[in-house]
Amino acid sequence: MNDLKNTKAPVTTLTYNKNVFDEKTDNIYEAISIVSKRAIQINSEIKKELLEKLEEFATYSDSLEEVFENKEQIEVSKFYEKLPKPHALAVQEWLEDKIYHRNTEKEDNEE
Repeated sequence: MNDLKNTKAPVTTLTYNKNVFDEKTDNIYEAISIVSKRAIQINSEIKKELLEKLEEFATYSDSLEEVFENKEQIEVSKFYEKLPKPHALAVQEWLEDKIYHRNTEKEDNEE
């Protein structure tokens, strides 16, 4: 997973130039499809990482006091809540040419 602390992805909504966004594929739908698949991957990676970190601080007791007092879990959760959304991270990777993609249909037609 990329370094989430040092990402340049925006945390708010931005408008992108369509011509810049789809110049690698010459097809806006293909570009969006590639970015959306990457966003799903990023979301899975973030979720897995978050669950692993929360598991480190998990306490297995029936005490209600401990459930509300686990500050480490709260801090980890707050960090992940403040991250850019997976789609914003995927768009940033796309614009920085960090997503490898290929069109297998075009490759099959060329053979």
